[in-house]
Amino acid sequence: MLSNLFLSVGAMKAGTTWLEKVLSTHPDVFFTFEKEIHYFAHAYIEGEGALSKENRLRRASQYSHIEPSKDSLEDVRNRLMWAANYLSDPINDLWYRNLFLFRDTEAYCADFSNLYAHIEKPGWDRISAGVKRLRVIYTMRDPISRLWSHAKFHSQFVGKADDVNHWTPEIATRFMRRPFMWKHAEYGQTVRRLSGSLREDQLRITFFENLHEDQRGWLRSTEDFLEVAHHGYSDELLSRRVNESSSAPMPEWFPELFREDVQRICSELSDQGYEPPASWLRYYQSGTSAT
Repeated sequence: MLSNLFLSVGAMKAGTTWLEKVLSTHPDVFFTFEKEIHYFAHAYIEGEGALSKENRLRRASQYSHIEPSKDSLEDVRNRLMWAANYLSDPINDLWYRNLFLFRDTEAYCADFSNLYAHIEKPGWDRISAGVKRLRVIYTMRDPISRLWSHAKFHSQFVGKADDVNHWTPEIATRFMRRPFMWKHAEYGQTVRRLSGSLREDQLRITFFENLHEDQRGWLRSTEDFLEVAHHGYSDELLSRRVNESSSAPMPEWFPELFREDVQRICSELSDQGYEPPASWLRYYQSGTSAT
């Protein structure tokens, strides 16, 4: 059995990377070398291939590089030992626990994966039963900004970063509606799934916009949710921005493709007691630019 497990299942790459970099400085939160392990998606989502041999080899390759003039023996040994565990088979609960062998006195093992948002209740029941304490944060971002960011990130990930600059509305619609992309946009469905699978004390649902309106307040409330001490984060750390995708500007026609979807999603969230930020509808206000 693991100790306490902290899962972030938000759908924003840059946001989760920022959160990982900040919370990795907290003495009670431990991250492995990979912030997105995806184990529970592998275990409980049929057909999910995030931990295929090819994907694991690609991810582990970054830990095998050695620079004798810069690296310490301990750092290299830890990286290689961790990578060996990550590349081992079979992938099961013991495999997952072995990825956290370097944890010291930290209270929580942390694992950030957007795929976990799509785990159904039987999977969550098994996850809860396998740890002493489970805490899950689901963070939502402006749907249009997230869709465009996801499109850019995916295009860059597959080596075609420039493709989005030449999209037509038809191409954009066809691409964004593909199930592996669109499922992350359905916030209402995801909130219903998570709320129906986890206890109130296990789940925190937040908005990305609120995080950056009051970073320290948001972090304090997160620490309270985890039941850990408040930590002092440097101004430099909090102001650091992470840009994981290209800077391709959003076309003016892009938001209109998803107007009805955004309005429906906002309504679904409001019906469940989560009022989306007013800025989510800014693309549809007269005189407002989409950039």
